[in-house]
Amino acid sequence: MQQRKIHEAVDIVVNTASYSAQRRVTHGPHSAGARVTAASHPAPTHVLSTAAPGFLAADVGGTHVRVARVEASGDAAHPVRVLDYRKYRNADHPGLGAILSDFLGDGMRPAHCVVATAGYAREDGTVITANVPWPLSARQLETEVGVQHVHIVNDFEAVAHAAAQVDASGVLQLCGPDSAPIGPTLVVGPGTGLGAALWIPTAHGPVVLATEAGQASLAASDELEMAILRHMLRARSHVSVEHALSGPGLINLYTALCALEDHPAVLGTPDAVTAAAIAGTDALARRALDVFCGLLGSTVGDMALLYGAHGGVYLAGGILPKIRDYLRASTFVARYLNKGPMSEALQRIPVKVVEHGQLGVIGAASWYLGQQPR
Repeated sequence: MQQRKIHEAVDIVVNTASYSAQRRVTHGPHSAGARVTAASHPAPTHVLSTAAPGFLAADVGGTHVRVARVEASGDAAHPVRVLDYRKYRNADHPGLGAILSDFLGDGMRPAHCVVATAGYAREDGTVITANVPWPLSARQLETEVGVQHVHIVNDFEAVAHAAAQVDASGVLQLCGPDSAPIGPTLVVGPGTGLGAALWIPTAHGPVVLATEAGQASLAASDELEMAILRHMLRARSHVSVEHALSGPGLINLYTALCALEDHPAVLGTPDAVTAAAIAGTDALARRALDVFCGLLGSTVGDMALLYGAHGGVYLAGGILPKIRDYLRASTFVARYLNKGPMSEALQRIPVKVVEHGQLGVIGAASWYLGQQPR
């Protein structure tokens, strides 16, 4: 009887996760959110009578947009084939529609486009996001770009769909065994913000639970971090995780340390802080990156325990590939494992850094293919 209750509880959790994953930033004909179809709003102005082969996939970050024309490969292990791929700087373009139009040129438009982005989608197809420089609207993109249907998915939900397809040559193992039993797998990473999603295997196929873990409250673990947190709290009532663990967060850590040391903050970008820290030319930049790595270890350890990620942890995002060696030599692993009696459990979870690269577009495409009726 007890075993039956446990199985029923697991079914409830999985079904709830499935519903939540669909209700996050997901809009399209097969999502639980509002339909985004040609019938629900004015027809696109550039739709041609014959659609181009494949479909469009875009990964929208705070600094770059990655775009690919893709198609189904027919290979269950690697379901997406990339036909064309380009990377754009956000600052060079007035909006996502302009980027997608540039990518497509004057040729035929595919019928479908899937966009991975941080944030929440409203029922009207617009997206609430703090980390993308332009407003996003599925309906506006359909009209502006000339595709029939635009589907929107959470960015780290997309990355989670692609995690299983990562090339081993692009992986850096930080701790844990080489492999783990199939189970919930956490994908987390700092970029313009901090994204996180959980890949959950079920008897009916995998489910991905998107989260807003980056908006959780930041927790300090030592005197220096407490001093930094107190400094940040002078300007706001809530200090989120991504207020420290992101590109802008690294700048926040650096400027807080400069203020605590009564030293002018001479470095103004995350890349400048990272470069000075790695080169050893600025002591406060190095301390900021040390704090960043330590906080990341603690936070990832918390998430692994919260989500029961015994299937593994993948660290992605735009920052970590640039500091791979620094991260490996930092206190990240020690802080990740510093969970009292649960340290032994965390030692059994592989933690790996993966190159973000095309993961977002491949994951978005994988998510879209998974929504299609079989």
